[in-house]
Amino acid sequence: MSNKDKFEQIQIAVDGPAGAGKSSVSKEVAQKLGIDYLDTGAMYRAAAYFMLANNVDVDDVDVLAAALENVQIDYTGGVLCLNGKELADEIRSAEVTKMATRISALPLVRAKLVAMQREIAKTKSIILDGRDIGTNVLKDANLKIFLTATPEARADRRYKEFIEAGNLVPYAELLDEIKKRDAQDENRQINPLRCAGDAIRLDSSNMSKDEVVDFIVKKVEELVKK
Repeated sequence: MSNKDKFEQIQIAVDGPAGAGKSSVSKEVAQKLGIDYLDTGAMYRAAAYFMLANNVDVDDVDVLAAALENVQIDYTGGVLCLNGKELADEIRSAEVTKMATRISALPLVRAKLVAMQREIAKTKSIILDGRDIGTNVLKDANLKIFLTATPEARADRRYKEFIEAGNLVPYAELLDEIKKRDAQDENRQINPLRCAGDAIRLDSSNMSKDEVVDFIVKKVEELVKK
């Protein structure tokens, strides 16, 4: 029996603050288990990319609603497509990041993307990461992980990533950005960031990525054996 068959219909929700390593961990867990992975953050980035490319006034509810009717996002096999067009680095710019943060707090946008996420996850074994997966998108997920770390640990990881990429960004600036994003996520009116009551809270401040991945894989294997 292949892993894909073994873990059929297993839904894993990974939530947590910015910089906790949700995406990189979730991708590796998906690879080890042979299941699908959905990067919900990338979906918000794709929507943001669409709004910017089409000069949409996201503050006008009617204009935004009309624009969302023309947004179709697919995420299959790790490839993100917006209205049939594959996207990659285009959604990682500072401008798109800023817009993604902005629209992620808008009820119309969240409703549209959450519906898409549920539809994608409905018929397959999958792992999703985001900020409200276990509390909103997949309330009945088989396994919920709240992956966190201290703001300092998360800023340090981001700093090292930027250095490796050849970008010199002051550590203090990264730490400040993370703290501001935490406050925004935790105090958002619509589905604020919080640990689901039935989630496992995992502080990765002093853990390597491999240790976190192995922990989650082990938890899934324990579920399957039950």
